[in-house]
Amino acid sequence: MTFKKKTQINIILNQNTEREKVEDAPVSAAKEGHQLEKHLPLKKMEQEMSSLVGMEELKNFIKEIYAWLYVNKCRENQGLKVEKQVLHMMFKGNPGTGKTTVARLLGSLFHEMNVLSKGHLIEVERADLVGEYIGHTAQKTRDLLKKAMGGILFIDEAYSLARGGEKDFGKEAIDTLVKAMEDQQHDFILILAGYSGEMDRFLKLNPGLPSRFPIMVTFPDYSVDELMEISRKMVDERQYIMAKDSEWKLRQHLQRVCAAGEKSFSNGRYIRNIIEKAVRKQSVRLLKEERTDKKSLMTLTADDLHLEEKQGI
Repeated sequence: MTFKKKTQINIILNQNTEREKVEDAPVSAAKEGHQLEKHLPLKKMEQEMSSLVGMEELKNFIKEIYAWLYVNKCRENQGLKVEKQVLHMMFKGNPGTGKTTVARLLGSLFHEMNVLSKGHLIEVERADLVGEYIGHTAQKTRDLLKKAMGGILFIDEAYSLARGGEKDFGKEAIDTLVKAMEDQQHDFILILAGYSGEMDRFLKLNPGLPSRFPIMVTFPDYSVDELMEISRKMVDERQYIMAKDSEWKLRQHLQRVCAAGEKSFSNGRYIRNIIEKAVRKQSVRLLKEERTDKKSLMTLTADDLHLEEKQGI
């Protein structure tokens, strides 16, 4: 959607319409201001997303969701038929690809759009849902659902709920969640997240689940260039800089790691662990060298990067 530039007011002397033009100006400015404020939730969301590396398809998806909700509100205002949208989602991808971050941003967007009354995020895993005896799991799950009302319940590694078979209490958690999705489908949003292959198998175990998640989002692994951009952002946020030799060493390492295609590669988390370890190693090096000038305190060298091929994988 496009927006007009701020109205320019030209005052032309010696014309009868002069007063009318001046009087119309506040009205036009107010109209323009309303036009800009109207899509403020989308603009705020896009600004938040712009700080994230990559995710171009996901950014387009966010805009699609916003447009869908906005147009439905317009239809409602015109007296046209509008059905409430079910927004339960499934996020598929490896760790560290931004799933939790995006879920939190969606909560804020849906709150701004009056889809959710609170927009908060409750992040849980199997241990938070599954109890130790019959009936315990259902109660634990209902308690978490109650906390999530008005917001988003985000279940990471959701496929683990189906690992124990028929006698496992994880099935009880699934049944409780499915019931809540049906009975209170517009009071909260459920997002299940996990590895792509595992989530696909999880859906096959319960035939009723796929139809309850109209929105499926895949989070791809970051490329080497994207991982390098993430590392620069993390270093910059901590007020450090990477020397040329350290950047080259990190890039070479990431090329080998990404080429290996390890299933448990943790993307952004992997980079964060490397940077945090490098900062600690730099501290030890500077202590030995007794150097405390500003440049030395800020610079991470190749010697500070202790990279193991299996680190974080």
